[in-house]
Amino acid sequence: MDTPCNIASTLPDLAARFPDRIAMRCPGTRGQDGMARFDTTLTYRELDARSDAIAAGLARRGIVRGTRTVVMVRPSPEFFLLMFALFKAGAVPVLVDPGIDKRALGQCLDEAAPEAFIGIPLAQFARVLLGWAKSARIRITTGARAWLADGTLAQVERDGAGAECQLADTQPDDVAAILFTSGSTGIPKGVVYRHRHFVAQIAMLREAFGIQAGGVDLPTFPPFALFDPALGLTSIIPDMDPTKPALADPRRLHDAIARFGVDQLFGSPALMKVLADFGQPLPTVKRVTSAGAPVPADVVAKMRELLPRDAQFWTPYGATECLPVAVIEGRELQATRSATEAGAGTCVGRAVAPNEMRIIAITDAPIADWSGVTQLGEGVVGEITVAGPTATDLYFNREAQTRAAKIRERLPDGSERIVHRMGDVGYLDAEGRLWFCGRKSHRVETADGPMYTEQVEPIFNTHRDVRRTALVGVGKPGAQRPVLCVELAPGTDAGQWTRIEAELRTLGASHPHTAAIATFLHHPKFPVDIRHNAKIGREKLAAWAAGRVRGD
Repeated sequence: MDTPCNIASTLPDLAARFPDRIAMRCPGTRGQDGMARFDTTLTYRELDARSDAIAAGLARRGIVRGTRTVVMVRPSPEFFLLMFALFKAGAVPVLVDPGIDKRALGQCLDEAAPEAFIGIPLAQFARVLLGWAKSARIRITTGARAWLADGTLAQVERDGAGAECQLADTQPDDVAAILFTSGSTGIPKGVVYRHRHFVAQIAMLREAFGIQAGGVDLPTFPPFALFDPALGLTSIIPDMDPTKPALADPRRLHDAIARFGVDQLFGSPALMKVLADFGQPLPTVKRVTSAGAPVPADVVAKMRELLPRDAQFWTPYGATECLPVAVIEGRELQATRSATEAGAGTCVGRAVAPNEMRIIAITDAPIADWSGVTQLGEGVVGEITVAGPTATDLYFNREAQTRAAKIRERLPDGSERIVHRMGDVGYLDAEGRLWFCGRKSHRVETADGPMYTEQVEPIFNTHRDVRRTALVGVGKPGAQRPVLCVELAPGTDAGQWTRIEAELRTLGASHPHTAAIATFLHHPKFPVDIRHNAKIGREKLAAWAAGRVRGD
């Protein structure tokens, strides 16, 4: 029988070939030195056998192939056992960022119309108190007692103990999961992942980064840890709050890296800044991957200094709807730094094979068919599109958003494929590299033409007293007033703002496309996204700036 198309399909083989290899270590209690003991481990044999038992136990309770199941469990052995059990069963896990606004979270759960809800006791309490997921007829808690639930995960595992392989015969087009976006640029949307999308991601990541089985990974974004077993890696789950990477304790990260010989790690730009500012070498790390937002050039430079000479620092470009799209290594990124700081945008690299990236004319209207697009040439800023094996094809129960983000394209052989509109703007250079210029919804439409955030902000971010800036527009599109919001570097006296503002005006006047910015506003601390702590909440800043401008 052919191997099912399933991210969990490699587990039985790995368990047979490397039964005692550690699949993951999770932080437990902390010692007197404040460091986690990492006394909870799962071998490949245990991960395979226990996820089989949980899958069998879930089936007895009605969670089977196609059952939409909300999972609200913290990064822990239970989370990974549960996720692989659901994948094996062919059920459909529904993942929502727990840090988003509670009303938005409730809306996401209502849209997903789940049939089951598995969560920690606090999540079960919130479900009852706030009326979440009323459609869920099966409720399981990870707690010791079945409080506000029909049973515990431990009971489920006992019910299925001794079960043989539970891997369902899932097909490429079967729905594998519903993953909600962070909502950093709007209301979170449920991205429908099919099993072929996950399998393609594994293959593309392995090829793009040269990943080989046997490595040790520190994945600071929990969903990415799910890829590790399929890649034959050992996961060291970090002792940190994954929803607040900017507040991670670098001492605890370094302790885990040194103790277990971590040779690769994944983190958001905010986490990279934590490590860069800590300034301690990372002698065992050979590969770093950072995604979620553009990584500041100075952070890339600092990280390169802390890594071994032959180590690689990758910054893939993509989105929940399509990942990875393109990738660039730190050395090449550093070589483009001067262009970025002069307003060229941020180079995010070349397409990850077999993706096809194309730039089309900017429009906010839906495009049903590729025949209706205007494709742009080299060096012209437009909307970024991608077609490839990881490009998802719809949002769950969001027909209008699906129409706005997806284009059908008929190929010469008569087949069709989905082209995803990234919602970003950028251009392709003569070498086929993609330059990211910002979110399409964040462009500022002035009377003299559009201005793009990533072609403006890096110019001002070079100022020594500036931590970061954000370009926003005030007024109606087509006649918007460009406003630059400024967050000062830590330790900078706000009383110096008059001097800093004058210097920023001079800096802006030295570039034709920023000379028109006449309004500079000091903001105490920018709002950022809850997933990566790196994407600036420009919608909130725009509303704040509008109030300040009207006040003036």
